Amino acid sequence: MDTLFDKSSTALVIIDLQKGITALPTLPYEAQTVIDNAAKMAEAFRKNHMPLFIVNVSASPDGKDRLVPVTDGVGTWSKAQFSVDWSEIVPELAPQADDQLITKKQWGAFYGTDLDLQLRRRKIDTIVLCGVSTNIGVESTARFAYEYGYQQIFVEDAMSSRSSSEHEQTIETIFPRIGRIRTTRDILAILE
Repeated sequence: MDTLFDKSSTALVIIDLQKGITALPTLPYEAQTVIDNAAKMAEAFRKNHMPLFIVNVSASPDGKDRLVPVTDGVGTWSKAQFSVDWSEIVPELAPQADDQLITKKQWGAFYGTDLDLQLRRRKIDTIVLCGVSTNIGVESTARFAYEYGYQQIFVEDAMSSRSSSEHEQTIETIFPRIGRIRTTRDILAILE
């Protein structure tokens, strides 16, 4: 199983491991497991002087830039559901001086942000992706990354969804078409 990547052109991109999102139940992995695995990779990337992009989602204080989906009510949020610290990165992944913080306003981390610009300026052609939710924030980011020509590695045990079936659908049908699926252990083995 080829897991090799060029350390000089690879970045870790962590999606939505923030207080409000990780407070919700996740499957097949608990949010704390995802956080712990992402934190291990973040530490290894930092030790290897490799770029780390920490992505959160946040609306403006008045909430007027928050997406308002036209749905049948599944998965919609009211303004009252957002605590003051909802968009803060979890303490285990607190951004450090050399980390890049990307704040998005929608599911994916590319649209409306400078993620692509910042990756390209650092000559990054491969991204290692993890976070919550596998089938929403991570998958949306991955689809854009594929269209932009990035090589991708998806860290299956460092991501999770609201249900096991949502996670498995993305892992089994989408990600194999656009990248490689690996584990935290696979990534750490390369970086040690």
